[in-house]
Amino acid sequence: MQINSPNFKARSTAEIANTGLQKALVRTRPRFPAARAAAVEKLPEFEQLRDIGRDIKNHTLANLDFYLETWERNVLNAGGHVHWASTAEDARKIVLDICQRVGAKTVTKGKSMISEELSINEHLEKHGITPVETDLGEYILQIRKEAPSHIIAPAFHLNREDWEESFRKVHTDLPADRTFNERRDILIEARTRLREKFLAADVGITGANFLIAETGSNVIVTNEGNGDLTQTLPKVHIVLASIEKVVPTLEDACNMLRLLARSATGQDMSVYTTFSTGARRPGDLDGPEEYHVVVVDNGRSAMIGTEFQEMLRCIRCAACMNHCPVYQTVGGHSYGWVYPGPMGSVLTPSLIGVDKAGHLPNASTFCGKCESVCPVKIPLPKLMRHWREREFERHLQPMGVRTNLALWAFVAKRPGLYRLATRIAAKGLALLAGRKGRFSSLPFAGGWTKGRELPAPEGDTFFARYAKQQRGEA
Repeated sequence: MQINSPNFKARSTAEIANTGLQKALVRTRPRFPAARAAAVEKLPEFEQLRDIGRDIKNHTLANLDFYLETWERNVLNAGGHVHWASTAEDARKIVLDICQRVGAKTVTKGKSMISEELSINEHLEKHGITPVETDLGEYILQIRKEAPSHIIAPAFHLNREDWEESFRKVHTDLPADRTFNERRDILIEARTRLREKFLAADVGITGANFLIAETGSNVIVTNEGNGDLTQTLPKVHIVLASIEKVVPTLEDACNMLRLLARSATGQDMSVYTTFSTGARRPGDLDGPEEYHVVVVDNGRSAMIGTEFQEMLRCIRCAACMNHCPVYQTVGGHSYGWVYPGPMGSVLTPSLIGVDKAGHLPNASTFCGKCESVCPVKIPLPKLMRHWREREFERHLQPMGVRTNLALWAFVAKRPGLYRLATRIAAKGLALLAGRKGRFSSLPFAGGWTKGRELPAPEGDTFFARYAKQQRGEA
């Protein structure tokens, strides 16, 4: 997937002016937060579960080598194959080699963000193999040649008229005068198209929500049956998973599942939660003849032992972006790569470099909502602040930003000067604003006043009011 993160400012400006996107965001913005709140309210032990989830992930990351080796041993014992990929290029080569060895012409795919990170579709197409996205949202995006804008609702940015237009454009053998009265009509048309693909596929590729060390199993969580059809009908099943997806036991996986669906969609559990362990055994009614797991590092091991290790707790629920005021204004495509929202603002610089993704950790109000809803309590604002510090240390910010920060730091380190400066600034701005009490334009604040007015300060500064309160005068 092409990296466009350096163009975040231009892309976000364009998306704010995109009427179709803004319509979709307004329609969908309240749904996920409301659903999560309702689900959490019905589960009194939810906060305790968050602590358990955090501790499971911390323990696993602290002993990652042991649990990955245990998991690999149990996969091999179950008749599966494990492939270790240090880089995206390694992973693409492994997947292609498996597909070419079995003579694959068509590959069905379940929704998988790691496959987006690895650009698996483009790589297979380049070598004459047709990948078919079978998740409904991913299917429409493949038709439109667009990237996902959300990690659990990939077509979050589309409206129903977009679906109808695309289906009419691509499914030209169907009656042109057919109607789409309900969402079900879209679903039925897609299902009819995909059914023949499921039956024809030589290889099925899925991601993994969790890898279970105790049993060598992988778990996928979906709300459509496509994931199960993708991994059971073809003769070869390939699982793509990053190294941090492993958890120690079945019990740990179940605890994580209780957090995942509630945080993501507000469901107690997703419609389909599927555990797979190895290839088809004698007597099994279905399942693949070969079961392969490609375990991907691609920069994650470099996060271990650093201040960014906590990001590897992420279980890809999207709660952070569902509650983020920035994401909910500019949409997912503004972020320019695979992972949008607050989690992407931390993970993307870790994987592609802060020199390419430095805008992302700065695209935050630091309201803290992302951390407050994260099911495994990742301190996302703190981690974004660490990336800002790294960016500053490497002189990646514009000179004007660095100069202004240095000036502010000089004043802030001198309390007397700081109080005097803020008092003069507050009084001066109040006088300049006059009766209107606000500014429609102001030097050094053009980015703000371009889209809104800036209220003038009123009354005393914080320090002056605090001093009065301490003296009992307030």
